[in-house]
Amino acid sequence: MNSLGLSIKNLFAKPLNTVLSLILLAFGVGIISFMLILNKQLDDQFAKNIKGIDLVLGAKGSPLQLILSSVYQVDAPTGNINYSEVKTLLKRQKILIEYGVPLAFGDNYKGYRIVGTDSTYISHYELELAEGKLWQNTLEATIGSRVAKDLGLKVGDTFFSAHGLTDGTDVHDNATFTVVGILEQSGTVADQLLLCNIPSMWAVHGLENQPEESQEITAVLMKKRSPMAIIRMPAILKDSKMQVALTASEKNRLEQNFGIGKEVITWLAYIIIFISFISVFISLYNSLKERKYELAILRTMGATQGKLFLIIILEGLVLAAIGLVIGLLFGRVALYFMNSSLEKSFHYDILQLGLLPEEWILAGATLLVGIVAAFLPALQSIRIDISKTLSEN
Repeated sequence: MNSLGLSIKNLFAKPLNTVLSLILLAFGVGIISFMLILNKQLDDQFAKNIKGIDLVLGAKGSPLQLILSSVYQVDAPTGNINYSEVKTLLKRQKILIEYGVPLAFGDNYKGYRIVGTDSTYISHYELELAEGKLWQNTLEATIGSRVAKDLGLKVGDTFFSAHGLTDGTDVHDNATFTVVGILEQSGTVADQLLLCNIPSMWAVHGLENQPEESQEITAVLMKKRSPMAIIRMPAILKDSKMQVALTASEKNRLEQNFGIGKEVITWLAYIIIFISFISVFISLYNSLKERKYELAILRTMGATQGKLFLIIILEGLVLAAIGLVIGLLFGRVALYFMNSSLEKSFHYDILQLGLLPEEWILAGATLLVGIVAAFLPALQSIRIDISKTLSEN
């Protein structure tokens, strides 16, 4: 039997010890793999959706809530703001603000949010049409690729909006939306939205005939023209009913809130891998003591010291490789269940099946753990006194 075959046979001669080491190693690898993918996917989602947005204008309240609701569409809005005041503000502050993307939302269709906006939303996120056209008239909707796929909507289909962000009971059957276009998949929040013009949102609530100075929207995504906007805009709005949330600072605050928990879980995984290292070492060391006679026989049959050393090292390497594969699978199974929950609640897809570059480093480190754990037992194997071991048996 070759060295690899002998190593595998020796490993599973004591299945309980091997299984315990595998469980510890796989669990540690799985947690780290899960956290790596989760961080990467969430960071990508945050970066794509917040790109180019420096400030968010909205009703006073929690700045973080304003950003989560307006940029990521995962929270309730802080309230409404007067559209005439917004347009006046943007006109007066052209030296500070390059452009603003107005948003009016608060309704949904089967759990997917309906957002009233204008063409700046399309240009900001560089959205492309898959079929049909962009909305032009009131109660026309251009929908995201995920909405079309999940709800089976096609160009020409009609639907009614429902009040609220997820509830489907309070239906506005007084106004019928028509799907006029479907957007290409963009990897942004737009994939899960039904976009229309702002007057459509007023129409479904019977507010289309109100004077313009009393019409309201929910928020404005703003791109700064000057760095001074970060300092001056909060001061300009100090005595108004509006506020601006600084996306960079709120994003950092959000990451810090999650960061502590992520660090604790990651360090827990490292501790588990270290314990698995000890477990592999003890398993191989105890196995070596019990197999001294077998190894001595192999030496008398012509096996070199190098071959014995290789057999023990391979045992550690095989154990680490199996634990690595199980751990990577475990991480993706955990991610699958997390993804199912996120899809159901927020319609975000974070499933990632391919290996990240960081996971290749994790793979190398895991295999190194197996080799290092096996090194001392392997060193002991080549120091066996053949005559003494055989005479004792």
